[in-house]
Amino acid sequence: MYIIMYQSTLLFLNIGAQETIVIVFAILLLFGGKKLPELARGLGKGIREFKDASDDVKREIHRNINSLTAEEELRQEEQAERKRLEAGEEENKTVD
Repeated sequence: MYIIMYQSTLLFLNIGAQETIVIVFAILLLFGGKKLPELARGLGKGIREFKDASDDVKREIHRNINSLTAEEELRQEEQAERKRLEAGEEENKTVD
C-alpha cells in the first residue's frame, strides 16, 4: 500500500528515479539512519491525516449537495401544491 502511495506521489510531483535517489541520500545525510523510520512514520501519519481531512470535506460537500437537492425538490412540490390550491380557489370563485 505504501508503495502505491509512494509511486502516485512521485508521479504527481513528476519525480524520476534519479531524483528520488538523490532525495533519499540527502535525507540520510541530514537525519541519519536511526531517524529515518521515525520520519517515515511521521510522513505517513501526515499523509493519512490529510487524506482523512480531504475525505471529510468531500463527504460534507456531497451531504450539502444532497440536502440542497432535497430542499429544491420540496420547494418545487410546494409550488405545485400552491398552484393546485390557487386553481381550486379560482374554480370556487367562478362557481359562486
